[in-house]
Amino acid sequence: MGLGEESASLNEKRPTAAACAQESEYGEGYDYAIGSPHIRHAALRELLDSRIEDAIHEVLARQQSCAVLEVGAGHGTFTETVLRAGGTPTLTEMSTASFDLLKRKFSDIPEVRVIYESDGSAAINGETQFDVILLISVIHHIPDYIGVVSALCDKALRPGGIVLTFQDPLWYPRQSRLATILSSGSYFVWRVGQGELRRGLRTRWRRLRRIYDESEPSDMVEYHAVRQGVDESALLDLFRARFTDVELDTYFSTSMPVLQAVGARYFPHNTFGILARGLNRTDQLDDSAETHRRDSAETHSS
Repeated sequence: MGLGEESASLNEKRPTAAACAQESEYGEGYDYAIGSPHIRHAALRELLDSRIEDAIHEVLARQQSCAVLEVGAGHGTFTETVLRAGGTPTLTEMSTASFDLLKRKFSDIPEVRVIYESDGSAAINGETQFDVILLISVIHHIPDYIGVVSALCDKALRPGGIVLTFQDPLWYPRQSRLATILSSGSYFVWRVGQGELRRGLRTRWRRLRRIYDESEPSDMVEYHAVRQGVDESALLDLFRARFTDVELDTYFSTSMPVLQAVGARYFPHNTFGILARGLNRTDQLDDSAETHRRDSAETHSS
C-alpha cells in the first residue's frame, strides 16, 4: 500500500486522541510562530534553514533528486526551505486545519504531496521511501518516540539517507536545577503574556503532581512535559546503531524574544537537535543497541 493510499481520505479514519488534541490546539487560525522559537527567532530559524539546505544539497551531490519527508509540517514554513534547496517534499499533518492550509498553500506546486494522518503511521506503513526525513519540533509530541523514530529509519528512509531533528527539550533529569528553573520560568512568563494565566496555572499544578490527563489537549500535545522531556541519549544510541555520522547540537530556546536574546548568551542549554547522516541498512541491529532500544521504548511509554 502506498503512502497516498494509506491516508487517502479524512473520512476513512477515526481520529485518535492525539489527533483530537491537535485539532483543539492547532485549529483554524492558529499561529505557529508565536509559541515556536525555531520559527519566531531569526538566529534559530536561519540555523535550521541552513541545516535543511545542507542535508538536501548533500543528497543532490550524489543523485538527481532528493525526496524529503516532513513529519508534522504545520503551516509549511520549512517546506519552503526544502523547495528552495531543490528537494521534493512529502508533508504529513495530524491537524485537519493545517492539512487544509497546506493543500491550499501548495496547490500550484504538483511536486508537493500533503498527507493527512490521524495516528502518525502513514510514512511507516507506506511503501514510499525518502532520502531525508525532517522531524522539526515533532518528537516531543510523540509518546513512543523511540519506537516511531526507529520505524521511520528502518522503513521509510533509503540507505545513505539523512534524519534531521530540531527543537526538542533535553531530558529534564540531565539538566541542572538552574537550567530547569530558567526554562520553566521563561515559559511561564511567556504563557502569562498570552493571556492564559488560568490555564497555565492549572497545567502547572498537574505537572507538579505528575498527572497525565488525555482529556486535556495540552497534555496530549505537549507530552514531554509529563514524560520529563526527550531522552537525547536514547536517540543518539538509536541513530549511532544505524548511521555512519551522528551529531548532537544543544542550545537555549524560549518563546519570548527578550528572554531568548539573553538566554542564548547566558542561560544553560535546554533544547537539542540531531543530525544523522549515512543510513547503513542492516537486517539486524547490534544486540546491545536493540536491547537499549527496547528498554528505552518501555521506559518512555510507561
